[in-house]
Amino acid sequence: MAPYESDDSTKADEAGDVRAGRRKAARYVVPVAVVGVAAATIGLVPALADSGDPDLPKITAQQLIEKIAKSDVQQMSGTVKISTDLGLPNLGGLESSFASGAAQGDGGSSADPQSKLLELASGTHTLRVAADGQDKGKVSLLDSAAEYSVIHNGNEVWAYDSKSNEAYHAPAPKSESQKEKEDVPSTPKDFAGEALKSVDDTTSVTVDGTAQVAGRDAYKLLIKPKQSGSTVGAISIAVDAKTGLPLKFTLTPASGGAAVVDAGFTKVDFARPAASTFDFTPPKGAKVTEGDDLRSEEKAQPKGGEGFAKGLDGLKTLGKGWNSIAVFDTGGQGVPSGSSGNGDVDGFLNSLGDHVTGKFGAGTVFSTRLVNALITDDGKVYAGAVTKDALVKAANAAR
Repeated sequence: MAPYESDDSTKADEAGDVRAGRRKAARYVVPVAVVGVAAATIGLVPALADSGDPDLPKITAQQLIEKIAKSDVQQMSGTVKISTDLGLPNLGGLESSFASGAAQGDGGSSADPQSKLLELASGTHTLRVAADGQDKGKVSLLDSAAEYSVIHNGNEVWAYDSKSNEAYHAPAPKSESQKEKEDVPSTPKDFAGEALKSVDDTTSVTVDGTAQVAGRDAYKLLIKPKQSGSTVGAISIAVDAKTGLPLKFTLTPASGGAAVVDAGFTKVDFARPAASTFDFTPPKGAKVTEGDDLRSEEKAQPKGGEGFAKGLDGLKTLGKGWNSIAVFDTGGQGVPSGSSGNGDVDGFLNSLGDHVTGKFGAGTVFSTRLVNALITDDGKVYAGAVTKDALVKAANAAR
């Protein structure tokens, strides 16, 4: 007999329980990184599944979702391998320079966690993570010459960029919603939580065998859209058989090919990390930016993007499930689809998007392997994990 049991957890007699379970499981919301004018995504990646599938007791998809929901791992440490392939142009490191420059231009700090989101939106990265309860956590982004860390210890958060010798300090979020907005995504659990939020009657959920990840026995949960028109092909989540903790997350596109997002542990330990793991004192000579001071300055100084911000405030959603499309008005002009008179500029814009026309007029579709965005010439934006044709259809129907 097979060591697992597959079932479609969206059957009428189970759908209510599944939705209740996934709401509990989805405690961590993954921020979406916006690359240029197109909404790009989340960032994570390649974790290695060990050879040999373990022989585990059979389990249904419903039971596995409940196992994730009940998971309550408080102490852990490990290494996460992260890779993201959105199909964006190779910017030669400009994405991180852009993020850092933007922070500096606003009088901010290269250590501000928000300035690191673009780095996780492409390429392969190694993260070292640790946690001891809800009030102590650490995530370190490693590269060959530097290290960037975010440390939450009690009522404060520190971030430090060794490359620039800059530190960022802020009070810890007082509410879970604040925490969700400010956290840098770092583990498969972060990604699994977001994926489980999408489980409804437009989704098929099954158990797809077993695997070993970072030396741990795991079940594989397979999530697929039932609807056509989504750019998401399938999501696979390797769930630790003992603790219920997601160990690996892989998202493959409907177009096929390599995973768009593949995040997983290569090492994991459930022992309590040393208390010193969460200690931090800025090195001598480091520039320290206080988060509260920065936010106060930003509130006091109106910026040119006010129209764009107002548009986001009016965001609405069209469609259902995996075919949902976010719609908002930037409050200004979109990306001109005609000639700007500058050949270099026109060539660059033409290389990024496809010009389209319809009842809405004209616009440009900016595409990745997962998220696509239509920006009309009058400043309307339609974005989602859907095909170009679905965006054009939605824009036509809205006029």
